[in-house]
Amino acid sequence: MQLLNLKDTIRFMSARKLTMAFSALLIVASIASMAIRGLNFGLDFTGGTAVEVGFSQPADLKNIRDVLAENGFADASVQLFGTSQEVLVRLAPRGDDVKAEEIGNQLIAALQQADSSVEMRRIEFVGPSVGEDLKEQGGLAMLTAMICILIYVAFRFEWRFALGAVAALFHDVILTMGLFSLLDLEFDLTILAAILAVIGYSLNDTIVVSDRIRENFRKVRIDDTIEIINISLTQTLNRTLVTSITTILVLVALFVWGGQTIHGFATALLFGVFIGTYSSVYVASSVAVAMGVSKEDLIPVEVEKEGADLDAMP
Repeated sequence: MQLLNLKDTIRFMSARKLTMAFSALLIVASIASMAIRGLNFGLDFTGGTAVEVGFSQPADLKNIRDVLAENGFADASVQLFGTSQEVLVRLAPRGDDVKAEEIGNQLIAALQQADSSVEMRRIEFVGPSVGEDLKEQGGLAMLTAMICILIYVAFRFEWRFALGAVAALFHDVILTMGLFSLLDLEFDLTILAAILAVIGYSLNDTIVVSDRIRENFRKVRIDDTIEIINISLTQTLNRTLVTSITTILVLVALFVWGGQTIHGFATALLFGVFIGTYSSVYVASSVAVAMGVSKEDLIPVEVEKEGADLDAMP
């Protein structure tokens, strides 16, 4: 391992109080947004019917909403899906006895009154009880991931680093969900999968930084905890930036050319990678410092065996 000249070290931790206050503000704003506006849960979680229809010319959403309202679909959610000629219509559950195909046929018949070129592209149906189960299982999946990570990092490094890692992951998850709440983006199973992927990405970055901090605690002859953390973050900065930039380039391609189906997935990952890189540098390390981590916590204790000299005598 090549050690840096102290003059070349970036003083990341000098801004830790400011960044922690900034992160706390973002978390409060995200929680407030989710409490007031809520999440725009997709069909996977709410249950109901989703019908994708195609038009021969750009669709007039206002006219579509008016036509559906006149035909008994006043609760329909209408939005463009990919292009201006494709529309996604979402309907709330209408009872267990009503089949998805029947609803789709009624909806198409209503739309054809305004435009005879309308055609059905696909139809999906999820029961309300299934949606509630998926919502519950998704929350349990994130909670289980957090607990397992806490246990792993505590055994692998030190409990203060474990709290820092979990705090960084909590930070990333809350801010990503807050973004979807603020922008009213649809939150479905693909977004949940993206959040779990963000947890893995952020944890990997945090583990790399924590491992270098532990290594420097043992090898660098400096007693200043803040200085050792600054050295460690500077040493891993190149790796962090290269990994983040290459990942972002792929995600930008998915966001631009991947189509509407994975647009939300790419959005969650793009924001998650950015905020995960920030949290691995500032949140995880700052929490460990605030908890009082020191060089002595990570240096193995040498145990002297009694009677070793006597056994060595002839």
